[in-house]
Amino acid sequence: MIERTLVLIKPDGVERALIGQIITRFENAGLKIVGMKMKWVDKEFSRKHYAAHVDKPFYKSLEAFIISGPVVAMVLEGIDAVEIVRKMVGPTEPKAAQPGTIRGDYAHHSYGYADKKGIAIKNLIHATGTKEEAKQEIALWFSKEELHSYATVHEKHTL
Repeated sequence: MIERTLVLIKPDGVERALIGQIITRFENAGLKIVGMKMKWVDKEFSRKHYAAHVDKPFYKSLEAFIISGPVVAMVLEGIDAVEIVRKMVGPTEPKAAQPGTIRGDYAHHSYGYADKKGIAIKNLIHATGTKEEAKQEIALWFSKEELHSYATVHEKHTL
């Protein structure tokens, strides 16, 4: 089934100039970018995006990290996009991510290191966890006018 998911290249990925390499991986997997922009996240927007974590002890460091630099937000469209993107990105903790995943190839932070330093884990990327979250996150980050669709073209070439 064709679906959409939100991906954020976080400030560490932008700072390390990994945007192109990360996008290439998704495009090589057959996913299409249907919306993309660079944005500086402020504290108010951070609270909306990370609403489920605002009351957790690690939120302050997470907020400090996400507002520390620009973020590249994109909506990817493709067959089972949420599941495929999550597999490509790897586990949240880069140390646990397998080689071949984005986090496994480009990051090496661990929870222990981040906790000891009192910082958020630098894991390069956010990928929506479920189809329901994808709908909510896409609506938060993008207006309908900012999104385009390749689904009909994609379906014609894959069926």
